[in-house]
Amino acid sequence: MHDEPEIIARGGVGTNAGHSVVINGKKYAVRQLPTGFMQRKARLLVGAGVLVDPEVFFYELEHLKDFDVAGRVGIDYRCAIIEPRHKELDRSNGYLHGKIGTTGSGCGPANADRALRKAKQAKDIKELEPYLTDVAAEVNDALDEGALVLVEGTQGFGLSLYFGTYPYVTSKDTSASAIASDVGIGPTRVDDVIVVFKSFPTRVGAGPFPTEMPMEEADRLGLVEYGTVTGRRRRVGWFDFEMARYSARVNGATMLALTMLDKYDKEAYGITDYDKLPKKAKEFVEEIEERVGVPVALIKTGPELEHIIDRRDTI
Repeated sequence: MHDEPEIIARGGVGTNAGHSVVINGKKYAVRQLPTGFMQRKARLLVGAGVLVDPEVFFYELEHLKDFDVAGRVGIDYRCAIIEPRHKELDRSNGYLHGKIGTTGSGCGPANADRALRKAKQAKDIKELEPYLTDVAAEVNDALDEGALVLVEGTQGFGLSLYFGTYPYVTSKDTSASAIASDVGIGPTRVDDVIVVFKSFPTRVGAGPFPTEMPMEEADRLGLVEYGTVTGRRRRVGWFDFEMARYSARVNGATMLALTMLDKYDKEAYGITDYDKLPKKAKEFVEEIEERVGVPVALIKTGPELEHIIDRRDTI
């Protein structure tokens, strides 16, 4: 929170990835807008590469009204639109929804229409007109002025159309390079790439999961999660060091963020000083750094915003 970026821009696929943020005990789930919405001074942008579902967008404006999101948000006028027919196709297609296990949010069919050059754009939707902007221009102008810009990705790297567990993947690339492209910035403009890992990786839907644990084991460890978008129970696995190293290499990670350390070691809950972490938790962090080859700079030790260890000044 103390970084206070002037712009937070969202890249990624669209509304098929949900993220939960806990603030003072209240959970906020977002699928369309940046998860940094609680930064009240930040301009919130949705990059041209992102699919927009107007229904979800306006729901989130209302859902997050306590944070004055409506007065701070901008959608790139070139964003492609998810229409009702895209969602219907996604949910009724036996291959997509049945075998692949898509979220049914319409992203795959909408991206297919985009590739065929027949998707509608945000500029074609009258209700979105007050929010339209050129995100690439805004972001690059801010960078020229020396402002801090945070760009968010969405889906996990393992769901990348190019590098993931094809065909059990999403409908576009989800690497850091793609996220930068989504908001209109070139690689030389990026100072740091932070790759985020869960202490226990999860997956919704079908597809390979080499380190998956039995559901009974997940229950025993208290690792019960449900997808923000689908409501389906997430599959849970042990930390995959090989996949983590590959992800860090392809994404060009300069640092790592590790979440849910308190699930790995309950004694780590709420700790904000790295030196005070219990031995089990600290050894886990050190093993990740050694085997992945990238320092762990940010560590979440609980659900609230303040439950974090920030090591960026010491690594």
